[in-house]
Amino acid sequence: MSRPLARAAAGTALLLIPVVAGAQTVRRLSLGDAVRRAVTQGTAAQVARTRVQQADARVRQQRSALLPSIAAAALRSGRQFNTATLGFEFRGPDGKPFFDPRGMVMGPVNTVDIRARASLNIFDPGAWQRIRAVASTAHVAEIDLDVVAEEAAAAAALAYVGAARGDAQVGARSSDSTLAAELVRIAQDQLAAGTGIALDVTRARAQLAAVRAQLIAARSERDRAHLDLQRALSLPADSSIDLTDSLSALAAGEPRAEEATSARRPELLSLAAQRIAADEQIRATRLERLPVLSAFGDHGPIQGAGGAFLPTYSFGIQLAVPIFDGFRREGRLDEQSAQRRELDLRTHDAERQIDFDVRTALLDVDTAREQGDAARERLALAEQEVSQARDRFRAGVVGNAEVITASLSLSQARTQLVDALAAQLTARIELARARGNARDVK
Repeated sequence: MSRPLARAAAGTALLLIPVVAGAQTVRRLSLGDAVRRAVTQGTAAQVARTRVQQADARVRQQRSALLPSIAAAALRSGRQFNTATLGFEFRGPDGKPFFDPRGMVMGPVNTVDIRARASLNIFDPGAWQRIRAVASTAHVAEIDLDVVAEEAAAAAALAYVGAARGDAQVGARSSDSTLAAELVRIAQDQLAAGTGIALDVTRARAQLAAVRAQLIAARSERDRAHLDLQRALSLPADSSIDLTDSLSALAAGEPRAEEATSARRPELLSLAAQRIAADEQIRATRLERLPVLSAFGDHGPIQGAGGAFLPTYSFGIQLAVPIFDGFRREGRLDEQSAQRRELDLRTHDAERQIDFDVRTALLDVDTAREQGDAARERLALAEQEVSQARDRFRAGVVGNAEVITASLSLSQARTQLVDALAAQLTARIELARARGNARDVK
């Protein structure tokens, strides 16, 4: 794990201290905490780190081609052979053959051989280049870890905004319920005083029942959003999250300086590293045309049937020169060159896509900000309308139909403002993702 990720993990561990309430674990979580946890402890980030470990292990495996290979073996064997297969005859002083010319079965010849063997590639440029190619691939895996971290951070931030939106919707419906209950009380008081009518009470109670149904639906939506956040953060399903950042507080903050500057997307860095790895692999394949110089040797005691163990050895230096492999190497080079051209095309397309993503995100940020301003203005007017209608109702000038109509408009204004704030935060997160700094979202 890199040092920045380690520091982030340590900070997250301190911030995410669970608080036990009854049988349920409650975690106090800010937007920054959610992003850091997704980057350091999320399942996707952990899987990406295991891929880095796998790539490092492949580098060690490839490096073994340049290290000595040492092995030991013990062999006990017996063999019979046909003398006619020797290819020559043994004759005595009288010129007669020792063995039957038609062949004789000799043996078995029993041996025991205990031997150590060693070999070493002295000069193998292809192996050296393959190590560099695999190391480049390992570097790609490290950069891909940043790609996964960016996606995990953005997903966690969006899930946090969804959960905050759910909390805000519950708060808005609770305010609607409070207002509806107040209208019921006013209508009942006026009916008891003889200045109201039963229709106003019935109308107010119907409005209260409708608001309660909306509150139940909002609570269900909020609970689902919290479950989505727990899933994005790899938290247990039986835990509970207490959001320390409200939707309005997050939307009120301006983008930080690091969020306002353009940064390189890790996808581009990954594609650049992949192109380097592809070039290294092409060079490794071309260097396979060069000779390979290796040394080998073995030493150990061997025993014949009934004899003593006598040490024997063999050694040598071998020069292997590749001449023709049926154009297999040329086919690999063609395939690798095509893959390299594909990476060039993907890089060009990614650069254009990132430019479109940033421009689109900037448009969404501006639109969401203007919609938020309009929603705030509408909410203020709706609150003023409810206040004026309520005063008229209390004075007995009109029935509560105007108040109920105004309260419906206020409920819609609250919902619109919540949606506008959520859209504003979503646009900021998408802009950070487009610029490659979603991990800096706070």
